[in-house]
Amino acid sequence: MRSNDDLASWIDLGLVPGLGPSAFRALLSAFGLPHAIRSASRSQLARVVPEAIAAEIVTGQRAAGVAAALEWAEQPGRSVVTLADPDYPQQLLQIPDPPVLLYVRGHARLLGAASLAIVGSRNATHQGVANAEAFARALSEAGLAIVSGLALGIDAAAHRGGLDGRGSTIAVLGCGADIVYPMGNQTLFERIAGSGAIVSEFPLGAPPLRENFPRRNRLISGLARGCLVVEAAFASGSLITARLAAEQGREVFAIPGSIHSPLSKGCHALIKQGAKLVESAQDVLEELGVGALASTGPNSSGGSDGFLQHMGYDPCTIDALAGRTGLTAEAISAMLLTLELEGKVSSLPGGAYQRIN
Repeated sequence: MRSNDDLASWIDLGLVPGLGPSAFRALLSAFGLPHAIRSASRSQLARVVPEAIAAEIVTGQRAAGVAAALEWAEQPGRSVVTLADPDYPQQLLQIPDPPVLLYVRGHARLLGAASLAIVGSRNATHQGVANAEAFARALSEAGLAIVSGLALGIDAAAHRGGLDGRGSTIAVLGCGADIVYPMGNQTLFERIAGSGAIVSEFPLGAPPLRENFPRRNRLISGLARGCLVVEAAFASGSLITARLAAEQGREVFAIPGSIHSPLSKGCHALIKQGAKLVESAQDVLEELGVGALASTGPNSSGGSDGFLQHMGYDPCTIDALAGRTGLTAEAISAMLLTLELEGKVSSLPGGAYQRIN
């Protein structure tokens, strides 16, 4: 079990200026866990990272930041997930540059759920906003968590739709997880923190710098099984997310629009490059191979009450529930997440679950 001292070492190194994920992982490879890195000499560290970073690791003063992060993580609904944690999202281990630390508000287990990224223009049209919200709602109701970046426009609409379905939503920030940006989404931020998940690889208090957002985009696509672009201009940052999704081996989808609209140019360009043209949420589900979620859900076992009857009151695993209900592991995970959010089920160590209500 991870101790507070272990977590403090992870957080401490995460606060070293200039120590990005790649260099951090190189240090882990060379020395082992963070406490060993912090015990190494400056000359030893300089064999792996630049001299300036080695010096900062040894002499930098980060105790106040570490204490603040530990205090933050002790509050309900907040956690710091490290690369060595068993609940670190497996999808991110598949991308070229996985983050070493994740600051999470809300339901951290959502990060491991089957999910879809939905992104698009900040200056979206009314139709684009309506499309994003409707697609997100339908896909969330089918069991997918909706991942986006909490920006105005399409992102915000995607989060609202995700919250309306049982899959919920994940907001990936380009600033610290304790900062609401943009401020116009403060109410939405709080809703997601309560019913979904807010996640950032940036330390607490990190401001929303322009250079953070392209880096953040690889996590939006990395957490998801695919990326749907709803509306985007030709130079939109959403196309960066779509490109990263393709490079990570994720499916890329785009909704076509009017040939006269500048906000359709990016989607049309993606379609020309091989993105899947979609007209309905079912198109996405079928392409991802999870269309059965729309029909093979908890209702096939008698709804949530029937599912809870299958659970009983003793701890049980997803495999055991699959044998009792005939549902897929993916459908069971979605149902368990819904019931956990409703306070009816609790997750236990070792991947087990128990009915509590």
